[in-house]
Amino acid sequence: MPIIISDVGKVLVNQEKLTFQQYQDLKKQAEKDQTTLEQVILKSKIVEYKDFLLAKAESLGLNYVSLENKQIKREVLQVIPANLAKNYQILAIDLDKSTRVLSVAMVEPKDSKALEALRFIARELEVRLEYFLTDVEGLKIALKQYENIGEEVDKALKSAKERYESMGMETQDETKTKSGKELEEVIKHAPVAKMVYVILRHAVEGKASDIHIEPMDNFTRVRYRIDGALSTSITLPLYIHDAVVARVKVMANLKIDETRIPQDGRIRIEMQDRDVEFRLSTLPLQEHEKVVMRVLDTGGSAPALNSLGYIGRNLDVIRRNLTKPNGMILVTGPTGSGKSMTLFSCLNIINSEDVNISTLEDPVEYRLPGVNHSQIHPQVGFTFASGLRALLRQDPNIIMVGEIRDYETAELAIHAAMTGHLVLSTLHTNSAIDSIPRLLDMKIEPYLLSTTLNVLIAQRLVKTICADCKEEITLDASLVTTVVDQLKELSPEALKGYGGLNLEKPVFYRGRGCPRCGQSGFKGRISICEIIENTASLTRTINSGMKPEEVQKALQEQDFITMRQDGFVKCLLGYTAPEEVLAVTKAG
Repeated sequence: MPIIISDVGKVLVNQEKLTFQQYQDLKKQAEKDQTTLEQVILKSKIVEYKDFLLAKAESLGLNYVSLENKQIKREVLQVIPANLAKNYQILAIDLDKSTRVLSVAMVEPKDSKALEALRFIARELEVRLEYFLTDVEGLKIALKQYENIGEEVDKALKSAKERYESMGMETQDETKTKSGKELEEVIKHAPVAKMVYVILRHAVEGKASDIHIEPMDNFTRVRYRIDGALSTSITLPLYIHDAVVARVKVMANLKIDETRIPQDGRIRIEMQDRDVEFRLSTLPLQEHEKVVMRVLDTGGSAPALNSLGYIGRNLDVIRRNLTKPNGMILVTGPTGSGKSMTLFSCLNIINSEDVNISTLEDPVEYRLPGVNHSQIHPQVGFTFASGLRALLRQDPNIIMVGEIRDYETAELAIHAAMTGHLVLSTLHTNSAIDSIPRLLDMKIEPYLLSTTLNVLIAQRLVKTICADCKEEITLDASLVTTVVDQLKELSPEALKGYGGLNLEKPVFYRGRGCPRCGQSGFKGRISICEIIENTASLTRTINSGMKPEEVQKALQEQDFITMRQDGFVKCLLGYTAPEEVLAVTKAG
């Protein structure tokens, strides 16, 4: 065990997170209250919790590890029995078989009983121990991995199989479950309900964006989409498929006996002390139905724009235009590029008690306190266009329209932007500048568009390099040249907005792969974007017919940064890799 080199207060002073006077005052408070300095620091909230943890780790001579999104191999997890891990708040996180080193995360590395238990395990396994500091909340989440999804589902399957057999129903993979009352009895049975709940819970814990429950030839496959990629989580026997689908339908208030047409619905349940919604879609296949669920974690607040990837000049443009009382802000990009999240982050910035914000969505994905969210229903005539007409009679200050799809919606949105409202919406175009011809093709008059348009945003999502295993690498010379040549086209002012970049000796990074990122080298995603502000020059260009040379000149005057250039900047800042940027900007 490392020797304690300092108390946490001194480390925070050295890191300039506390002043020396604050440190002295907190020490006196600890003596007065007859408690520890650590407890007083945390209670005071002078220091951010993460900064406190990092300082505590340094005071102990350890590294800090976050367990919130960490996936641990089953064989490593089982090194420490579940009851010991929970009682002593410890967790095995990695085992290097070549060096015989067992990495262990601890909430309290000075706990003598926990250390004694770990030393016993180390002697039994003939391994050396490497300690890491972690936090209580992250450990709670990681401890749930003892309840493996496969094991939980296996238990439910065993119970469900007994239920089937007691009812005289077949359980062979090639047979289908019976319909009617027998199917209703099965889906009411606890094991099927538990099985579905486990699938939903693990999706939320794993930060999945989508769940796919799909019948194959002789089994059912459950896949999660995490960071944009689908991977199989579990497989189920085919005989249980119809019961699982029916249970999901019941939760979404859909018709369980209607299997001939697609159905859409929503599930809302409390999970991890917050409300989580699942947007459900069923699709009839040849013999069974496929179910896809979009995970909408509505419990958390909208992330800040800079955490989504908006930095430098791009962030400044958005913030400046969000303060305008009227006009239009459009976000473009393909499905799954994070447009909705960007809009809600913008709304979160301007959401206050003195403004009326109303939205029209299809469907409602995220909920913000104080914002009026409306779900359109085209089948009963409640469309974006009709909804927008109704919203204009609701005394709104700010309107968010989920998507501009046709002339009528575009015309109403333009009218709203002209009459004193700030309108935010999305379009499906490949680039920011393509939004203008698209709206002109919808028969919007150029003079109306040029006077109402504030900002055009185009974005894509790229994988971010895992912070826990990030390292510098040497790239192929031709790829380095590609990156540098693109960035040299930017003005000094634009580069300065990113904090200054060394284009003479650029440094690139990669994730070498670790348990925290599933050995992929990536964890999470971030946006790369391009933003066009409507300047006087661009207004003239729109009115004169969008001539290519005039468009280019107007963009140069406002230090326009292309999506690929923004992505390459984020490569040099260590957020992502050039290959990722090139993959999502091929069309550009």
